[in-house]
Amino acid sequence: MADQINLAVEARSEFGKGAARRARRANLVPAVVYGHGAESVHINLPAHELQLALRTPNVLIGLEIDGKSALVIPKAVQRNALKGNIEHVDLLTVKRGEKVNVEIAVETEGDLAPGAFLLEFVQNTLTVEAEATHIPESVTVSVAGLTAGDSILAKDISLPKGSVLAGDEDAIVLQVVSAQAEEPAADAEAAEGTEA
Repeated sequence: MADQINLAVEARSEFGKGAARRARRANLVPAVVYGHGAESVHINLPAHELQLALRTPNVLIGLEIDGKSALVIPKAVQRNALKGNIEHVDLLTVKRGEKVNVEIAVETEGDLAPGAFLLEFVQNTLTVEAEATHIPESVTVSVAGLTAGDSILAKDISLPKGSVLAGDEDAIVLQVVSAQAEEPAADAEAAEGTEA
């Protein structure tokens, strides 16, 4: 789990596309903070610092809003499809000790059994429930020795201490399939010609 990252906050009183464009030109990212039944708060965050913070999945961010400290985690990040820069972010207020549902990345280690096999990710994240200030970044699964037909279910994956599975425990996360050898196009055309 990464340490808390504190970001400067600028209150946002203008709304709409024009205001969002002006904020982005000033290297700010429009954001909305919500949660715990409180009224949503509209803010701008520094674009570069936010981009760096979001390199860590489920990062814990400290904000100072209207003289009050708030802890938040990113809930939805909207990026520009072409440039990849952040255009808007939704932040969820959390409290120390509170449990939250988040998605964590699934990573693999080890080698498949010898042979022409492919590892297929059916889902590359797992939904887990964890304490808001101790959210794991990822979970590692061993695929050593797996062969065609083998699969790993969500319930088969050992989660970090303090985390419990929040999604479907019988969902297939990874599966091993046989590599399909493609028939060369020239051979296929020749076969079609002889049939005619």
